Amino acid sequence: MHITPLSLFPGPAVDWTAWRNYIALRGQLRVSLTPYCPIGCWFCHNEGDVPPPVLHVDRSQRPRDRELRAEHYVSVLSQLMNAGLKRVYFTGGEPLTSPLARPVLEQLPDPGPDGAYTLITNGLRVRRHQSWLSKTRLDKVKVSLHYFSDESFRAIAQTSFSIQEVFDGIAAARESFERVELNTLLQRENEHEITDILHFALERRMPVQFIELVGTDFNEDRASSAVSAEGVISYLRSLTSDEHVEVAGVGQGRRVFRVDGIEVDVIHRDLGRHHVGQCGNCPVRDKCVEGFWALRIDHAGGFQPCLLRDDLRLDLRPMLSNPEGIPKAVARHVAAFTEGTL
Repeated sequence: MHITPLSLFPGPAVDWTAWRNYIALRGQLRVSLTPYCPIGCWFCHNEGDVPPPVLHVDRSQRPRDRELRAEHYVSVLSQLMNAGLKRVYFTGGEPLTSPLARPVLEQLPDPGPDGAYTLITNGLRVRRHQSWLSKTRLDKVKVSLHYFSDESFRAIAQTSFSIQEVFDGIAAARESFERVELNTLLQRENEHEITDILHFALERRMPVQFIELVGTDFNEDRASSAVSAEGVISYLRSLTSDEHVEVAGVGQGRRVFRVDGIEVDVIHRDLGRHHVGQCGNCPVRDKCVEGFWALRIDHAGGFQPCLLRDDLRLDLRPMLSNPEGIPKAVARHVAAFTEGTL
């Protein structure tokens, strides 16, 4: 892939230090293709839009209108990858419900030797889209598996789908992609199934990540559902002595275990969250879900460095006709955020 030197982007000089540091710390860009999802997990923050469980019960609430077309997504990604971005995650809602999923994912720019594209999905529509998904530049599929029975699926996701449909989606992903991972939020509703989920992953040699719930405005009425990671950590220590801690400098620290060569991550709140610049005096810092971890682009054309702060959103729409200026605007925004001047 041809990389345009940052110095060649037109316009006033930009200090790219914050952007480069973010990339070096393995920061990611999360690209939301849609706010809609066929299930309604109670803890879903929907990348800052109206969460699906709210949409399912209150039709008067509406997520942001879709403003981006497939070519906009591809153009923005091309510019940011050229400016050094390495890790891109496609999210929603459920990204495979979006009519833009195929035209965007089929036209992904070359990420270069160190770049990677990941699809985050609930698994329900993977089989349906398997034939074309397998031909994209996606490197990895990450399936959310917060349940292991029809009972817990209903309790957590407010759905009539069968858990077998999720398992089939996982199987379809494994047929098409070398790397498929699982993602599980620890909660009272699935506490009795955590070891089942772990062994399901280990038997199929799939990496799995367990996450502690961090309370936010999105889930404050269910705070009692939060479960400590201590139980799964103790169990993992009974299976392996291969454990280390990773603190990258963005987001939350994690404990990494290897069980028979399979990586098992635990996002553990005791390891802290990493806040920078703008976070110092942030009025919602005590409710922060992750620290400075991910940059986000939503289907309405907004770019933001923080899940809980809509007031920090940068509107990319005026730049879509001249996308060459987007990397500079994004770099300035990241710099202002980390310096606390937004």
